Amino acid sequence: MSQFFQIHPVNPQLRLIHQAVEIARNDGLIVYPTDSSYALGCHVGDKRGMERIRRIRALGSRHNFTLVCRDLSEIATYARVNNSAYRLLKSLTPGPYTFVLQATHEVPRRLQNPKRKTIGIRVPDHPVVQALLEELGEPLMSSTLILPGRELPETDAHDMRERLERDVDLVIDGGHCGLEPTTVIDMTGDVPRITRQGCGVVEGLEEG
Repeated sequence: MSQFFQIHPVNPQLRLIHQAVEIARNDGLIVYPTDSSYALGCHVGDKRGMERIRRIRALGSRHNFTLVCRDLSEIATYARVNNSAYRLLKSLTPGPYTFVLQATHEVPRRLQNPKRKTIGIRVPDHPVVQALLEELGEPLMSSTLILPGRELPETDAHDMRERLERDVDLVIDGGHCGLEPTTVIDMTGDVPRITRQGCGVVEGLEEG
């Protein structure tokens, strides 16, 4: 049976943030709000957590997992970022974007795309996530909470708890946070390439 925390979306209660992070540190799988939609998350070293996310979402082996980071300085530990990529990341973070980049050796192989050796990187603009990441001290391994057979992410925390109470350890209710997933930008080529249009503005991006 999952726990259920109501955390204020603007002024997160630090006591609840601490409890949520302890659950994640103890290999717990959490549902949490972001600036685009709700997501599933666990700590980077939680191999079972990754498999639980795969099972909940019915994901194949080629799915790109995302590391949700506090800021740009943390990104450099897990992804290779050249000068032009850094400028683009700086202009779009924090925000509702996921960047596909070449992974560094700090990223466990199981999290990387098996053929391309890439990883998704994200810096969300949401007080609850930022508080979680600050307390955790490392990225969350994450995936948008889109259930099998559905095209859009889940939006109601109470519904999520009812559906997933035996599959996750914690649902954080941070209120409504959007219907669209992030915009995904592949940064592995010579120019950025939009591979999923989400809630992030992309006008003129591929020409920049």
